[in-house]
Amino acid sequence: MKCSKRSFAFAPVLFAMLLSSDTGKLSARNADLAPRVFAAAQTANRQCTNTCRARYRDCLSLKQIASSECRGVYRDCTRFTCNAAQR
Repeated sequence: MKCSKRSFAFAPVLFAMLLSSDTGKLSARNADLAPRVFAAAQTANRQCTNTCRARYRDCLSLKQIASSECRGVYRDCTRFTCNAAQR
């Protein structure tokens, strides 16, 4: 599974829309939704990180470039793909 910047940028927007859809007073329903939103965001980030780890392992197993460059593959993957939604 590939992690794209668009999918991770879209998820927080969707969650923010869900949380702000009720413009009235804060209800128990909204309070119950917040932990689920946070858990979903954590799950998406964890899944992206696992994908980056798999890319790193694939890079090492191919032995086409130095292991230090494979670390750069992992670092760039997590920086630009998994953390794209936080910017």
